Amino acid sequence: MSPLRPATLLCAALPLLSACVSVADAATPRPLAASPVFEQWRETLHRGSDDLLTAGLGIDALRSTTAPPFATAAQPTADEARRRAIWSSWRGIADLTPGGGFGEVYGTVQAAPGREFSAYARVPGARHPHRVLVQVPDDFDVARRCLVVAASSGSRGIYGAIAVAGSWGLAHGCAVAYTDKGTGSDYYDLDAHAGFLADGTPATDGALAFVPTDATATHGIAVKHAHSGDNPEADWGRHLLQALQFGLQALDRAYPRAAPFTAANTRTLGVGVSNGGGAVLRAAELDVDAFDAMVAGEPNVSVAGAPPLYDVVTQSALLMPCALLALEDLPQPPLQAQATQAGTTRCAQLHAAGYVQGEDTAAQARSARQQLAEAGLSDGALRAGAFSAGFDLWRAIAVTYASAYGRYGAGAHPCGYSFSAAGADGRPGPAPAELRATWWSEGSGIPPGSGVVLVDGNAASSAEEPLRGLACLRALGSGDSADARRVRAGIAEAAAKAPRRGLPIVVIHGVDDGLVPIHMTSDRYVPLARDAGAQIAYWRVNNAQHFDSLLAFPDYRKRYVPLLPYVFAAMDQVWAHLEDAARALPQDALIRPTPRADAPLRRDHLSIPAAASR
Repeated sequence: MSPLRPATLLCAALPLLSACVSVADAATPRPLAASPVFEQWRETLHRGSDDLLTAGLGIDALRSTTAPPFATAAQPTADEARRRAIWSSWRGIADLTPGGGFGEVYGTVQAAPGREFSAYARVPGARHPHRVLVQVPDDFDVARRCLVVAASSGSRGIYGAIAVAGSWGLAHGCAVAYTDKGTGSDYYDLDAHAGFLADGTPATDGALAFVPTDATATHGIAVKHAHSGDNPEADWGRHLLQALQFGLQALDRAYPRAAPFTAANTRTLGVGVSNGGGAVLRAAELDVDAFDAMVAGEPNVSVAGAPPLYDVVTQSALLMPCALLALEDLPQPPLQAQATQAGTTRCAQLHAAGYVQGEDTAAQARSARQQLAEAGLSDGALRAGAFSAGFDLWRAIAVTYASAYGRYGAGAHPCGYSFSAAGADGRPGPAPAELRATWWSEGSGIPPGSGVVLVDGNAASSAEEPLRGLACLRALGSGDSADARRVRAGIAEAAAKAPRRGLPIVVIHGVDDGLVPIHMTSDRYVPLARDAGAQIAYWRVNNAQHFDSLLAFPDYRKRYVPLLPYVFAAMDQVWAHLEDAARALPQDALIRPTPRADAPLRRDHLSIPAAASR
């Protein structure tokens, strides 16, 4: 059961604060507001050869590079779409390689039979719904009721947090509630007028999860994150809160004799990584008494008054391919030779356009590197960022977020970008039905990927391609045009505020994070939270970058450790405190682990901080 909210001094519950305060001195959050109305309710059973955590795949099938098949390629069943979505979500987040430690040193893939409830939810003022889903394991104990609440990492679909929240929560007998936080893989094919139903199957009519309402384009693909017109990041906290509310309603349906399930009688833990971690911190600032504690890993969070992460993204998209030539000992990504050639070309383009100084490639690379260092990117972050530069991820992120911040519909991107399916020759064209059927299960929410390509409208007319488009994206964050003001207004809406006082929070971040740089995000958020009296612990992890899944590459696991073990450990320690207030909350730590290289991961490699005693 959830511990009673304190009515006396908070000293015992606030070990991270230097002074003790009384409830009269602290802001009292409002009780949880009435739950919204959820639409398109579904309930499904997952037992026997199926389960909640791996859809019956188990660790070997999750490791496979071959996706679970569709019997009919163009029209998967709901079960087939779900199974492939779970497979894709696991592979995108966790290091599942033999010897990597998942399921042995931390986490679990043990089958969890139970029920799923899913629906559409809508925050006030939004044009489109977001997905919510709750997994209720058969071993849920109504006498010890608990709910873990998570938002998908990145812009992934509804199962995007299953490797984190599902693995931990289901193993603890808790229900687990998810939200795609208004992003996700509900792509819409403008040519075929086709999207996805609540069960993840493709369709041209019915209650589709996303149908663009203001698209000016008639061809190509509308992506929910970019083209909903809702600027979902501004509402990430409210998305997470609605997932919690849906979780309580689902438990009412699952156990009607034990109803009502409320935030007062059900222990609640919010958790997420990357964008999911950002959603956790945004929910922490809401003035409602809903969550008992929060754990945020590598959170994408921009603090009001500080340069937004969009600036880092657009500057990295522009300069990093060149800057990496000034660094030695880069991780060995695929396409290393191509990346070197692309960097040389980019340096020359940047010099011609006046972005970097120097008469040769080496000097130009040093100039680009210096600019990124002044923006807050350490050499460690630059090295880890080589992956994002090599796969053009920076540009893809900038395109999607600029469209979302400015609330542009498909076909209206101010820098001329769009998304399309790729034909057999690689050129944009209509999507085959067989390809379209895979998007809900495998789409990342930010193309390119899954047969969807990023189309640069500047390419046909500009000899400087892709520099013209990249410069346009950068100007949206700093210029004075109407589009720039529109985008910056959306960025301001998404800035984080201080969390509510007294809520236990743990933030975990890799020091070498090359996608969400620690100096631009967590290092700024934690002081903001502390200045407001937050009860927050901060774990900074050396030799850790953003993508655990990259540890499948030998050179990466020689350099880095996975970050998920620390998220699991923080949840363990926070949970122990919630169950027994005599157990201390986590404390600040600078963690110095040892990468496993080619040896199997051991717990002592990780140097996880021990739970402090009182």
